[in-house]
Amino acid sequence: MQAWELAQFKTVKAHIDSPVQFDEHYYSVPHPLIGQQMEVRATQRWVEVLHRGQRVASHARSAHKGKFATVSEHLPEGYRAHLQWNPERLIHWGQDISVATGSLVRRMLEARQHPEHDYQACLALLSLAKRYSRPRLEAACLIAQELGTTKASHAREILANGRDLVKPSTPSAWVSPAHANVCGAAYYR
Repeated sequence: MQAWELAQFKTVKAHIDSPVQFDEHYYSVPHPLIGQQMEVRATQRWVEVLHRGQRVASHARSAHKGKFATVSEHLPEGYRAHLQWNPERLIHWGQDISVATGSLVRRMLEARQHPEHDYQACLALLSLAKRYSRPRLEAACLIAQELGTTKASHAREILANGRDLVKPSTPSAWVSPAHANVCGAAYYR
């Protein structure tokens, strides 16, 4: 005989990277169910995910907000390949393109609590070298670094708008001539 246990139920939908969210924690479900509506049955210790009345996933319940509980078998094969990657490998690929690209990849990964969730963005950044060229990507990463951004989309926009091709302007040597209409600092006190 099994003891009675209080359970909460919630209708959820699987996100594009295959987790469902319950109580501000993310639990993986099999990737073919992405976009499908499911039901979560949560007890004090367990979170079960049901699809059409059948259990498709079970995880120990976690109180850590914003964290992920992932079973690698739930992920598509391409995502499983990502599990074999690591930040050092992505940074190395970036540094092979240029110092600034490696630096931007490093900053992108350091900006996230879970660097593995930014692997796709890092790969998108690195692929810009094929589309635009290594020197242009280097220039875009330098501009992104000056702007303090950690987003691949900003580097892509810099390249798409040709901002990396614009030479920085030098400050003008022009100085306003002295005349009677100029007020000094004392005027505004």
